[in-house]
Amino acid sequence: MDRLRIGEVELDSRLIVGTGKYRDLEQTKAALEASGASMVTVAVRRLDLKAPGGDSIIGYLKQRGYVLLPNTAGCYSADEAVRTCRLARELGMSGLVKVEVIGDPKTLFPDVVQTLEAAATLVREGFTVLPYTTDDPITAKKLEDVGCAAVMPLAAPIGSGLGIRNPYNIEIIREAISVPLIVDAGVGTASDAAVAMELGCDGVLMNTAIAGAEDPVRMARAMNLAVRAGREAYLAGRIPRRLYATASSPLEGVIGSKQ
Repeated sequence: MDRLRIGEVELDSRLIVGTGKYRDLEQTKAALEASGASMVTVAVRRLDLKAPGGDSIIGYLKQRGYVLLPNTAGCYSADEAVRTCRLARELGMSGLVKVEVIGDPKTLFPDVVQTLEAAATLVREGFTVLPYTTDDPITAKKLEDVGCAAVMPLAAPIGSGLGIRNPYNIEIIREAISVPLIVDAGVGTASDAAVAMELGCDGVLMNTAIAGAEDPVRMARAMNLAVRAGREAYLAGRIPRRLYATASSPLEGVIGSKQ
């Protein structure tokens, strides 16, 4: 099986999904099931820690055996992000964390300096770090160098649904790093997810594209298929792009053709 390995964790699915913005817990459950995802990310700072186990999203995720990826959404400094990850570990979630340090509340672009600082600290403390970052190959390489287990560049602003705005940078990052490359943010529909995988990404993380769809459960199913199809296409190796047509059937040996 073509599984995704991140640190010490192996995943059956290359689609990672979030848990926010759904209508209710039942819709969340149905969409997660349809997505086929093995890993689910949750915002630590937005958890209802007083909810009974059976009524909480964390209780449900643990019960169903999902790999939890606590994230630091809402953090604006390295110190905030580090403290949030420590809280997640104290709550018994995981040492596997998504580090998200926002630099601008309007665009939600990451602060790469603070992200690097937080990542380096958390790696030293034994966390398995997956950082949300810009699509800058230099930053991606620096994150790998400090010990991150994967690098997660945005495809477009969070929740924008604009798709892969700079596929060339994604390709350069793919060449620059050896750890898993996971597109995080900007995916709007199934074709965006397929393109990300065809570019050589190891996975795609999304939330709004599914939760914000008119039919989240059906969109989750579509994203599941798109990620799988894109991965298969990447592994298969596409034909070269050519300016002019080439015959689908070879002309050699055709009766009446000139040899």
